[in-house]
Amino acid sequence: MIATDPVPHRIPLWPLTLGALVIILLWDATGWDSAVAAWTATATGFPMRDHWLLTKVLHDGARAVVFMMLGWLLVSIFRPTGVLRRLTRTERIWLFAATVGAMLMVSALKRHSTISCPWDLQQFGGVARYVSHWDWRNRDGGPGHCFPAGHASAGFAWVCGFFAFRRHGNVAFRWLALALAGGFVLGVAQQLKGAHFFSHTLWTGWLCWVWAWSCSALLPQGTQATAVKP
Repeated sequence: MIATDPVPHRIPLWPLTLGALVIILLWDATGWDSAVAAWTATATGFPMRDHWLLTKVLHDGARAVVFMMLGWLLVSIFRPTGVLRRLTRTERIWLFAATVGAMLMVSALKRHSTISCPWDLQQFGGVARYVSHWDWRNRDGGPGHCFPAGHASAGFAWVCGFFAFRRHGNVAFRWLALALAGGFVLGVAQQLKGAHFFSHTLWTGWLCWVWAWSCSALLPQGTQATAVKP
């Protein structure tokens, strides 16, 4: 049997989740999205839209890395390696399904969104008018399909690992930190390009967290994972 650390179980998640929601709602209420976007934009668009670091590395490259990591999760269901050896097969299956599910959830919401991206807005050289991302009844005159932030979900979806590893102490916190860092890096990269507002990134992170927490009800409770022998 492997040693476990129950500390993550003692963290009250309701206050953290509601506190994050309040912060995001306050950000929405301030209307700072456009002001922050204007720091990296002009009246004719976003100069960094085609920058190689944002397009080749933090978009195409990051997407390739995420696909490889998902492949690692899938293969590890049957032949676990590294830290995944600490999880039972049921937990590994859950981690793969929940992580993919979070990405698909954000993608589905985005597909049905009527809100256009910053680079489509009139103030940044586009044709659309600004409409709140919660006002799905009104069209903004642009192509839409820009909320939440799909690319950021490729990082935030991995918060599911926090719940899979909650019985393993610091592993859970490290996994969570990497997932949050990845999500924010990918989200900010898209913001610099004009593909999203900062609030889109915040909402994506929160939605992925709530998804992971909700899905964690399917994890076996009160069991101890057995280490996989080499």
